[in-house]
Amino acid sequence: MLENREGQQIPQVTFRTRRKHQWVDVSSDAIFKNRTVIVFALPGAFTPTCSSTHVPRYNQLTPTFKQHGVDEVVCISVNDAFVMNEWQREQQATNLTFMPDGNGDFSRAMGMLVAKSDLGFGERSWRYSMLVRNGVIEKMFIEADVPGDPFEVSDADTMLAYLAPHAAKPLDVTVFTREGCEFCVRAKGMLTDADIDYQELVLNRDYSESTIRAISGEATVPQIFINGERIGGSEALQQYLEQQHAA
Repeated sequence: MLENREGQQIPQVTFRTRRKHQWVDVSSDAIFKNRTVIVFALPGAFTPTCSSTHVPRYNQLTPTFKQHGVDEVVCISVNDAFVMNEWQREQQATNLTFMPDGNGDFSRAMGMLVAKSDLGFGERSWRYSMLVRNGVIEKMFIEADVPGDPFEVSDADTMLAYLAPHAAKPLDVTVFTREGCEFCVRAKGMLTDADIDYQELVLNRDYSESTIRAISGEATVPQIFINGERIGGSEALQQYLEQQHAA
């Protein structure tokens, strides 16, 4: 049975991290003492759900968490420091702190070390998240103890709903561009001026002309999509931003 440890102190362990080609020991107190920290733990680096959803969304929402009093958001996995560092680089998860629990000491002390021998993983962390204030666990979201790898409650949106239920979430923005397009530069500038983060996809590098035509029905660029809605080009984006400002 996976134990909910709300109200308990965080385990005292030493994390073996690797920074600038040097080993650096990090204690539990260094992470949690006199600080507010969100932790999310997962089964393994580079695994599908962890890489496609769990890490990216926490990385995206970390600035929002920090606006509501969180000092740091920490990802913990039973992997060594080299793997965790490389995974963080691959994910471009610069808002997060990746903490290696290579020997499983933290996960074991949390009662969250489980056998994944059927997958050839050995012992790994169960998937969960928690809010920790000054070393005391205030809230835990633990995935159901069922076969497989459930992912229902330890996500970033559930944590944000607990921490700040009325917080505005960042927009999901994608901009399709091509090299040398002045209208694309203008659109990106408007988004930057509005303090809106976006993902840029460049023609013949990240997508083909047939791809954008299939998505939008047009091959012109830029094409801006916000929260799944096609806004259009740079002029349409300007109108959208003016409407948002007036609202």
